[in-house]
Amino acid sequence: MFSTNDLRGRMILSVVLIVLILCLGTLGFVLIEGWSTFDAFYMVVITLATIGFQEIYPLSPHGRWFTIVLIFFGVGLLAYSVNVGLRVLLEGELQEVLGRRKLKKRIQEIKDHYIICGYGRMGRIICKELKANGIPFVVIDQSEEDERLKEEMLFINGDATLDEILNEAGIDRAKGLVSVLSSDAHNLFVVLSARVLNPTIKIVARAAEDNSEKKLLRAGADRVIAPYHIGGLKIAHTILKPAVVDFLEFATMSGNIELQMEEVIVAEGSELADRVISDSGIGRNLRIIIVAIKRQGGEMTFNPTHNTFIMPGDTLIALGEVTRLKELKQMANP
Repeated sequence: MFSTNDLRGRMILSVVLIVLILCLGTLGFVLIEGWSTFDAFYMVVITLATIGFQEIYPLSPHGRWFTIVLIFFGVGLLAYSVNVGLRVLLEGELQEVLGRRKLKKRIQEIKDHYIICGYGRMGRIICKELKANGIPFVVIDQSEEDERLKEEMLFINGDATLDEILNEAGIDRAKGLVSVLSSDAHNLFVVLSARVLNPTIKIVARAAEDNSEKKLLRAGADRVIAPYHIGGLKIAHTILKPAVVDFLEFATMSGNIELQMEEVIVAEGSELADRVISDSGIGRNLRIIIVAIKRQGGEMTFNPTHNTFIMPGDTLIALGEVTRLKELKQMANP
């Protein structure tokens, strides 16, 4: 199987060769037989087409030898060009067009998804985690990815700073946007555009420079992540508090089936709402630890006591086994 670019290259080469043999064949009949240019060209065409018309004029011995050579090379080249053309149609352009239409239709139907702007090292990690948790997302990046990757995820090849690209990704229906482009200036443009196109969308942006964090927040980002700052702190904590770092890594490691830290939103009317932690059975029955509770207003209560009330709309920061956390989610949002 050839790639689309290979097939296009072969097709261009075939067209060039066909034009060349038409010109050489026409020139040959003009020089050998002394015919007019049109008569010579017509003779070349009917010869290559193998349609069986007789010669427009009787051929000399030299002309007959020239015709034999023309048939051997020209007919073979024509058959090769037709074969390449069909492969371009069936394997290249047709599949590309159908694939693009299918991708565009899927993006038009998606909603409550996340838009990931940038598919570098950080973007790949984010997409991997979202995919593992079954969260729908659309990737925007200017780099060319292989066909296998484009089949596995919704992928738009374009500039995320442009409004039309964000609209194509369904920003008006999106739940959130993550901008992890290579420069803070590009991330700033994305945040500004996204906030205008969808005032209610949740935006998380990456900041490489310390002075870019405030600018991104003023531009409309809800959260700004500084990976270098976080990485530096983690290295320092690894030296100063190795046991704490080991525990946090163990509790937040992707794919860990023994212990995970999750956030669980308590829905209105769930069996957890309007009850204290001790009566909910979270610790006694599920053996889950509630590390913190985030209220709807944004207030965070750390290490809540057994008498702390759980209210509708609260977000529980829970630590426990994966299977138990799934049961807690079902209790919180039946």
